[in-house]
Amino acid sequence: MVMGTSHPPAVHEMAKHISYCLKAHRTRFSTGTRCAPLFIGVQGPQGSGKTFLTSRLRSLLSESPYFLSVAVLSIDDLYLPHTGLTTLAEAHPQNKLLRGRGQPGTHDIELGSMILEKLKWINGSEGGPFEVELPAFDKSLFNGEGDRVAPGEVVRAPVDVVVLEGWCVGFYPISKQVMEERWKQSVEGLDDFRMRTFVSLEDIIAVNDRLKSYMKWWDALDAFIQIKGPSASPYAIIYQWRLQQEHNMKAKNGGKGMTDEEVKTFVDRYIPGYVFFGDGVRKGTQDEQGQGQLPPWHSKGLVVTIDLERKLLGTSHF
Repeated sequence: MVMGTSHPPAVHEMAKHISYCLKAHRTRFSTGTRCAPLFIGVQGPQGSGKTFLTSRLRSLLSESPYFLSVAVLSIDDLYLPHTGLTTLAEAHPQNKLLRGRGQPGTHDIELGSMILEKLKWINGSEGGPFEVELPAFDKSLFNGEGDRVAPGEVVRAPVDVVVLEGWCVGFYPISKQVMEERWKQSVEGLDDFRMRTFVSLEDIIAVNDRLKSYMKWWDALDAFIQIKGPSASPYAIIYQWRLQQEHNMKAKNGGKGMTDEEVKTFVDRYIPGYVFFGDGVRKGTQDEQGQGQLPPWHSKGLVVTIDLERKLLGTSHF
């Protein structure tokens, strides 16, 4: 068997995109200069299999014909420690979006910035660190609220590619005018979704304000991969994917996990993020004067479209 043929087709498409972007990235460095890693963002909704695909991507890129060293940093490992999450929730008791981990505002911006900066110089440019300890977060602690634990994987030079993956990677803040317009609209494909029953416009504004600090993370990214479902059901399929994921887990562990209704409630909390900020992956951001800022990966983005069973439907570029 030829190495790599066992990987899903979507993973092969992702690997080809990274290989192409890496070749262009390396031309920016003069001969004899150690090349900094290519930084690539990977975004996909809950249940889409982005963590699985990213893991397989890392494996494929280590094989022939690529032979690349890949470091993966999950945004989930950049959450605030439990004390920080508790303090945040207590400071905003009415805002369900800031109650518990998940939303922009619940991550440690300084920690993430420090890790990304260290990874940028890991190959030795300007006396880089040559190895970086990645943070780790255990979601099972404190009855599922989670907490930071001892450092996770130690990444050592040389590193060819750094992947930053997460559900809201590449989400950008929007203007108040756009927020107000979207607040008035119904959510596409979710006729029974009632956003106003659990969040207010002020809650969305609070998350939007916190999302501004994430732009320094996005500025580190050179290229991008977005995993999404068919455009006919951009939000509805997230519920289906997450239900499948929960059912599969419960089938293996004797039935421990969330009920279907609890899964629905879990996903409900994330829908506002997709509705208000998700198109930032392609469009970047706009200020109150309508002045736009395209993301740094503009023209170096790949969309991987998958179906309910996470099989590849097609790809496109942006």
